[in-house]
Order: sequence, then structure tokens, then C-alpha cells
Amino acid sequence: MLTRNLLLRLSESQSLKNFLTRFKSFNNVTRRFVAGEEIADAVEAIRALNKKGAGASFDHLGESIKSEAETRVEVGEYLRLLESIRDCELDSNVSVKLTQLGLDIDGELCLENARTIIEAAGRLGNFVRIDMEDSTKTGATIRIFERLRTDFDNVGIVIQSYLYRSEKDIDHLIEIGARVRLCKGAYNEPASVAFPRKADVDGNYVRLMEKLLESGKYHGIATHDEAMIAATKSHARARGVSADKFEFQMLFGIRRDLQERLIKEGYRVRVYVPYGRFWYPYFMRRLAERPANVGFVLRNMLKG
Repeated sequence: MLTRNLLLRLSESQSLKNFLTRFKSFNNVTRRFVAGEEIADAVEAIRALNKKGAGASFDHLGESIKSEAETRVEVGEYLRLLESIRDCELDSNVSVKLTQLGLDIDGELCLENARTIIEAAGRLGNFVRIDMEDSTKTGATIRIFERLRTDFDNVGIVIQSYLYRSEKDIDHLIEIGARVRLCKGAYNEPASVAFPRKADVDGNYVRLMEKLLESGKYHGIATHDEAMIAATKSHARARGVSADKFEFQMLFGIRRDLQERLIKEGYRVRVYVPYGRFWYPYFMRRLAERPANVGFVLRNMLKG
């Protein structure tokens, strides 16, 4: 837990980022987890995933944007993403954080920007996933999602099992027919709002997964944890939920072997493919989720 918390704190350190990016070997190893900085980089990564039978979700990295002009740039980027998916005939949707669209500036600005993206996705037959951020944004994210959900069917949301509130949130989202991506959560949260013990996070994950599978909607079960995957398979079999009624979701560059195995077993797999210049906080949170990856990074830096 100490290692995880330390890595999460370091994800906010600009000075550490500046130091590490001086090493070419560090920049090279980040490409295992981040597709690149441009749309074209992510397109190539998704083409390769599609050839292996996996779907994808584009994510342009960036969060906590502070100016209205910057939010418009993000909207333009997502419109180009959606056109790229169509033009390149990719099996992919898109994921976006509301702080990219102005959540920290003005709720109505954020809502307007999100509508623009979701409307464009609808015209192109695509789907938008609203990502979840740290717990201070959870309530606002769900409220804006609810407003979007009244007008659009092609929008979903993410819920994190490490938060105490998530079971009530899941019950409500199921009631309104929402499509949910369930994950464990990757931010450094206080014990006042989140389960501090992994066993409790896992137990809550299983409870929420079971509710989602029984809801009759198409959800994403996002995990690299083989115990959680086994629990999902078992519950699906027990409840007669076929493999085409949900999908496993995983992160780009993590457990590629497991992604391929699930595809061979007949399960649907979607891989979250991040790209963009603001990759450092995302990269460090991925290390925090699985500290064993730190060894991989250090070994490759030493080789360089």
C-alpha cells in the first residue's frame, strides 16, 4: 500500500516528470502503456488490437483543464477522433474525462461540450464513455451523466469499486438503464470515502459486478485481476449470461497475454488506448495499480 500511495503522489510531481523524461529509455518504455502523442499513433495501435480480435476505446489524455478555450480544443480533438474511427473503419469508441470539457470551470460549459461530442458520436453510430476521476468529482460526474442520459442512448459511465458510495450509485444507474464500466479505481483516496483494504475493494467489486451482469444491460467489466475475471465468468455461467452480453475491458500494454486468452475463450475484450502529450499522470497511476510494473520500467531504463 505504501508503494501504491507513493506512486500516486509522484504522479503529481512535475519535477520528477522533467527528470525522468531526460532519459530516452524512460520515454521508450512509456510506449508500452501509452500509444503515443498523436491520433495517428493511437490509430495504429488500435488497428493492431482489432486484428487480434479486440475492440478499443480511444482516450485523449488530459484532465483538470482550466480555460474555456482549452476545452474547445479538446472537443475538436474528440470530433477528429470520431471521424478517424469512421474513416479507418476501426472497432473503437471513445472515453473522455469531464474535467477535459470544463467541469472545473462551469458545469453548463462542460455539459455543452459533452453534448457536442455525444451528438457527433451518435451521427457516426458510435458510443462515448464518461470516465470517472477522483472522489471529489464523482457526484458532479454522475449528475452531468444523468442529464446527458435523458437525451442520449450512446453514452455510458464508469464506477469505481473502492468508493463506499458505489453500490448505491450502481443501483441508481441500473434503475435508469445506464451502461457502466466497472473498475477498482486508481486515485489516492482517503479512508473516509474509500475502502483502504484491497480485500474490501475486491469484495465490493464482485458485488457490483454481479448486480451489473443481472441487470440485462451491456456493461464493461474492467480488470486485470484474474480472481475478479474468474468470479465474473462463474457468475455469468450461473445466471445464464452469455459471453456476448458483456465485455471485459483492459488497459493498453497491460496483461496482453490475458487479453488474448479471453478472446480465444470467446469473450469480448475492449482495450483502453490512451494517447496525448499529458501522459505522465496516467502512466504513474498505472504503475500504482500494479507496482510490479515498476521493476519492468527500471529494468528497461537500465538497458538504455
